[in-house]
This record gives sequence, structure tokens and C-alpha cells, in this order.
Amino acid sequence: MFETITARELADAQDEGVDDFILIDTRPADSYESWRVPGAVNVPFGPAETLGTDQRETISSLADDKRIVTICGKGATSTTLAAELDADGFEDVAVVTGGMREWNSLYETARVDTRDEDLHVVQFQRRAKGCLSYLVGSKRTGEAVVIDPTRHTDQYVTTAAEHGMAITHVLDTHVHADHLSGGRELATRLSVPYHLGERATERDLGHEFEPLADGATITVGDTEIETLGAPGHTTEMVAYRVGDDAVLTGDSLFFDSVGRTELEFGAEGAEEGAEMQYETLHDTLLELPGALTVLPGHVTVNSDGTYENASPGELVGRSLEEVQDRLGLVDLDRAAFVERMVENVPEKPDNYETVIAINRGVERVESTRAATMLETGANNCAA
Repeated sequence: MFETITARELADAQDEGVDDFILIDTRPADSYESWRVPGAVNVPFGPAETLGTDQRETISSLADDKRIVTICGKGATSTTLAAELDADGFEDVAVVTGGMREWNSLYETARVDTRDEDLHVVQFQRRAKGCLSYLVGSKRTGEAVVIDPTRHTDQYVTTAAEHGMAITHVLDTHVHADHLSGGRELATRLSVPYHLGERATERDLGHEFEPLADGATITVGDTEIETLGAPGHTTEMVAYRVGDDAVLTGDSLFFDSVGRTELEFGAEGAEEGAEMQYETLHDTLLELPGALTVLPGHVTVNSDGTYENASPGELVGRSLEEVQDRLGLVDLDRAAFVERMVENVPEKPDNYETVIAINRGVERVESTRAATMLETGANNCAA
């Protein structure tokens, strides 16, 4: 009888360097090519198929006496294949329950080193999508804020409680386009204020929030979290400077790029957004102290499931000075920067218009299943 393993068990095995298995992804080739688990090999297997001779020989050759683990979109076809392999004499077969949907819900955490001993900062990494969110708190007072939470909100409450902290504010850097924000839900659940930058008042949001003006601060312990207007990716984008330790840049600045500018503005307004992005980069972010740790809103997840600039569980954070040195866009003048942003547009995130509408509060997601389907795939918010 074949076994079942969880997505968490698969991730742990990969992180520990276990290599005694082969991971077979049964999804269609185009789905596999766009987004997959690191190390997975594609052997397409449809819902109405039975195990063919060619497939059997391919899998046998790939396995080479190793354990066979199957995965698909939600666990259906991979379970069928596992059952057929087991019936066909393969002795060590397992299936990942929930498939890529469960993989898409895995998180890791990393501690951010700070100069201030009272300050406690935790980075949450959504493993498959590359979404990054943060808990910033004071050990002395037990106050904490959460920034850019995803819809899996329990982890923020649990982590805060583990460190003797209570969440007093929830902040988003902007109206997200690639995933569903958990900001309003978390704030409502805890009866605490939910914040966006003040220019979010211009986006016809269908829910209430407390706007933060450029320069406005929220205090945890003795640390001020300062709001920095950072339009470009969106009109209301803000960054949050955390004392003299870090700057949470949302989608305004990544390690290797900046936020794309046409998701809110459309192709006709992308140039206007690029102008904003140029000014944000040069007049706001690069004017900050170079020793600040840049903590972005996303890490790039390659199509093969690997991180571009880190590994899962390893802090995604670099000094602003280092980011500036490695960011080629810094050396472009305004005209060249705008041209680069407008003419080199990557593929849009899946379902981005619906995701934006839900995050604006003008549409609703009807179920957890529907939310999961909307968010399938890696993020695509960098230029």
C-alpha cells in the first residue's frame, strides 16, 4: 500500500538534504514549467489515464530504486498514479496530500538581527509564493505590529503570543495584486486599527482603514515605525522605517529590482507609475542610511521553486548599501529608467484583477477553496 506525506514533511526532507526519493509531478507540462517544487520531475498523468508502458519505464528509470513521491495540483491524479504504481509492483511509493495547493500554504520564519535589544522582528516567508510579512515588537512593553499579513492569520497571533506580545496595529504597505491580504481580517479579529498609506483614500476602497500620512509614526516600546510615502508600484505604496535598524520596503524595492508599475495604472499609465517609482527610489529610499536592513515584501521564486536571493528559512534581508550596489536600475537616468520599466513588462500575476478587487474590498472571496485557487502560483510583482 502506498503511503501519504504532508507538504510540510516534503519541505523538511528537502531542507535536510534528504535525497533518497524522486518527486514526480503529474501536472500538465505548462503548469509544471511555470511553477513547481524544487527538484520535481514532470511525468504528465491525466485524471482519466492508466499507467502506460512508456510512463512506467520513465518512472522506473528516474527512480533508480529510490522512493517515488508523487504530487499534482490538489492530490487527485498523483494519488491515482501512486495507487497504480503500487499495484504494478513498485514497493516504496508515497503521495503528497493536498498537492501544490498545500505546498502553497507553507511558511518559514526567520529572525531579523537588530541593534536595539528590546526590538524583536520576525520575517514570515510564504515558501511557494515568496510573500514576506513581518512581526515587529517590543520585548519590554509586549506591543507588536504586523505588516503585510497574508490570509493565513493564525501564525501572527501565535508567534506574538509565544514571545509574550500582543498585536496592537496591523499595517499593509499597499493594495496587493498577487495574494489576498489578511490585514483587515486580522485587525477585525483582534479589534485593533488597520492601516494603509493615506493615498489609499484615492482608490475607492470598500472597507474602512486608518490612513497613515508620510512621516506618521506608530510606536512599539521605544522604537518608532515611520511611514514613508513610496508610490510607483501603486499610488498608495508606503515603506516603513523601523528605528535605526530596518526599512520594510513592500513592493517598492527588492534586492534585484523594483516593483512593476502597470498593475494598478494599466499599460496606458505605466509611464506615470515609472516616474513615481524613479522619484521614490532616488528621493526617498536611497536617501536613507545605508546600514538599514532592507526587508522587502517578496523574494523572487524561480519557476523551479528555488529562491533567487536566499533559501527558505534564511533571512531575506540585506543592507541598503548592498542593495544599492547590486541594483543596476540605480545607474539609469530618469528617461532610461522609465523606458526600462515600461518596455520590459513581465507576465502578470495570476488572477491579479480579481485579487486587487478583493483586497480593495469591492469583491468577496466565497470560500477558502476559492481563495486557494486564486492564489495559485508564484508572485510576479517585480519589474
